This record gives sequence, structure tokens and C-alpha cells, in this order.
Amino acid sequence: MLEGKRVSRISVRGFAVASATAVTTVGAVVGVASGNPQSSSDTLETAASDATLLAEIPLGQQAQVASLTEQADAQAAAADSAARKAAEESARLQAAENAKEKKAAAEAKAKAERKAEEKRKAERASREAARDVANMGGKSSYTVAEVQALARSIIPAGQFQCFSTIVQKESTWNYKAVNPSSGAYGLMQALPGSKMSSVGADWRTNPATQIKWGLKYMNERYGSPCEAWTFWQGNNWY
Repeated sequence: MLEGKRVSRISVRGFAVASATAVTTVGAVVGVASGNPQSSSDTLETAASDATLLAEIPLGQQAQVASLTEQADAQAAAADSAARKAAEESARLQAAENAKEKKAAAEAKAKAERKAEEKRKAERASREAARDVANMGGKSSYTVAEVQALARSIIPAGQFQCFSTIVQKESTWNYKAVNPSSGAYGLMQALPGSKMSSVGADWRTNPATQIKWGLKYMNERYGSPCEAWTFWQGNNWY
């Protein structure tokens, strides 16, 4: 076995003594070429000492030194591999995050475009309905579709469904409907029908007049068509 003092000296200088010796020797030659004899002399002495040290190690121990050097190289290679894998994983995660953000931005953009298109369609439909209503003036009779178009042009969009449900229950959108027992008249089944004259003298034949009166009545009595519909559901009348 090696003496403890000698082993300590080997560990301080490193196990790759042969490599160090070669490098030191090259340094000595360079020192001589550069004109620094003192430096080259010291370097040559160190090289000679390292070479002597390596020669003093028994062959079996030299194999151990080589094995430890190989282990150090393997550990360094493993560390490099682990660092590369960590960098690759980090890059993969960043790419996935970027793709996720890009997808979310694309979805938000598509949603905004859909909403803008829906708004344009609604505005176009509203303009068309208003144009249709304007063209209805002075008609002697109206279809259900035309009466509903009139209602859409008069009733606020958020209240139209409630208003429409009440009209459907009361008159099935027949602006000339008459209740044979009570005499209630028109879309809203106003009782008496002459109440609607407060909005227009043509209440018997003009569905727009009846719709305006009905909206005014629901707002004044219940607050809105939807609140009127809530009351209707509990009482079957409004």
C-alpha cells in the first residue's frame, strides 16, 4: 500500500499526473524559447518531480489512478448531459407556454370578431326592420310578421321577448282580436279598447298605435314588460 504522506501528495497534484507532466514540459520549452531561463528551470524541475512521482506509483496503484480519472470524466459527462436535458426541458416548457398564450390570443381575437359581426348583423336587421316599418304606413291590413316587425322596432330589445309572450297569450298577435264576453280589443286586449285612443285615434286599425299603448301601460303599471309578464304568470292577466 502507499504511505499516507505519498497518497496525500498525489491527491493534491491530481490523478492525471501524466497529463500535467506533459503540459509542464511543454511550458518549460516555451519558457526557454521566450528567453526566461529561470522560469524554464523551475518548470523543468516541477516536471521532473511529477514524472518521478508517477514512476514511484506501483503499477496496481496506477491502474486505480486511471480508474478514478475515468470516473471523474464520466461524472463530468453526466453533469453535462443533465445540464443539456435541463436546458432542453426548459426550452420545451417555454415553447408550450408561448403556444398556449398564442392560442388564447387567437381565441380572444376570434371571439371579438364574432361579437363585432353579431353587432353588425343586429344593426343591419334593425335598420331593415325600421325601413320595413316605414313602408307599412297607411296599410289597411297587416300580417302577423309585419305586426311583430313593428313591435321589434318599438319595444326595447331586452324587453321584447316578455312583451311578445304577453301578446301571444292575449291575442296571438291579432291586432283586431275581440273578446266576445268582455269586449277587450286588440293586441293587448285593452278593456275597453278605447283606452288606446290616448296614443292615437287609429287604435282600431293601426297595430303600431296598440303596441305603443301597450308598452306605455306596462311601464307605468308594472315598471317594464318583463315585470308585467311576471305578474301575468301568477295571475293569468295583467
